Amino acid sequence: TSILQFTLAQGLLIGVGTSAIFGPLIADISHWFNRRRGVAVTAAAAGSYLAGAVWPMAMPYVMQSEGWRFTYGAIGVVCVATMVPLILLLRRGAPRAAAPGSPGSRPVQPISLSPAALQMLLVVAGLGCCVAMSMPQVHIVAYCMDLGYGMARGADMLSIMMVAGVVSRLASGFLADRIGGVKTLLIGSVLQGLSLLFYIPFDGLASLYVVSLVFGLSQGGIVPCYAIIVREYMPAREAGQRVGVVIMATIFGMAIGGWMSGWIYDMTGSYAAAFLNGVAWNLLNIAAMVLLLWKARRSAAAMA
Repeated sequence: TSILQFTLAQGLLIGVGTSAIFGPLIADISHWFNRRRGVAVTAAAAGSYLAGAVWPMAMPYVMQSEGWRFTYGAIGVVCVATMVPLILLLRRGAPRAAAPGSPGSRPVQPISLSPAALQMLLVVAGLGCCVAMSMPQVHIVAYCMDLGYGMARGADMLSIMMVAGVVSRLASGFLADRIGGVKTLLIGSVLQGLSLLFYIPFDGLASLYVVSLVFGLSQGGIVPCYAIIVREYMPAREAGQRVGVVIMATIFGMAIGGWMSGWIYDMTGSYAAAFLNGVAWNLLNIAAMVLLLWKARRSAAAMA
């Protein structure tokens, strides 16, 4: 009955539940694959975007007829009925890692950074990319309503964004298996920054659909790449905690970015400044990835 109660339920119940699923899931799946690890991680992570494509299309119609409380409850029932049985199927432990030098093994790559420094760099990168990423994902519906296009059009754009994100995540997995997680993430980050800029001049209905598609194709593979990078440069036994910390930073970035964009809109009366703020944070992510790539190349050259 109040925004405080709603926020506590969202944060303490839904937030804690979500945090206990996504990070451990992609960290665990990374232990099961060596040669196609990138595809495995991004395929597992694509589920959240697939859900993001389906639910926004169904939710407005249910909310209009039954209200948002009934809609929330229905989603909760679906989650319990599907997720709990599926989680029970994942109880078997991951196989032991292949011994170094044996067929199928993938050794940790050298990099001239301490584990703590590498972890911190990934945290900064995750924070920057997701502050930027949150702007369209959180505010596209409100943005469309502000432009006079209505909530349904914004929900459609969010669904398009999520469907494109599924494609982007799978494609990023294939790419990461060939050129590595750092380069793949850097490509996605550059494209995400450009698509954020496109939102400013192109505010027509048709153009917003296209830009939302481009944004989804750009950013979908970024977050799973952090798990791939952790597995490339850090020991397998530390994957759970390392991936968890980075994913925490990305979620924190989404939270800050969503609030920050709304605050900027309240201060300026326009979403243009909020998009520019996202671009600035995206540049922080690009800088962190460029530094990481440079350090990795220096280490590889020193080992040669």
